[in-house]
Amino acid sequence: MPREIAFHGVYMPTMTLMFVLAAGLAWGLDRFIASYDGYRFFWHPALLRLCLFICLFGSMALTLYR
Repeated sequence: MPREIAFHGVYMPTMTLMFVLAAGLAWGLDRFIASYDGYRFFWHPALLRLCLFICLFGSMALTLYR
């Protein structure tokens, strides 16, 4: 995957695309966990959401920039 992508003539880092993909995936997993009432097992649901996003985004970024 290239390090930059062109979007309507504007060059953006690929990290922008990964950020959007990770946010969408984290949102989907968040809805899945919430639909099965999985947040009742965690102390702080907002921290779980943040950690889920960070882990997804970090793993996607490491696969590209390694």
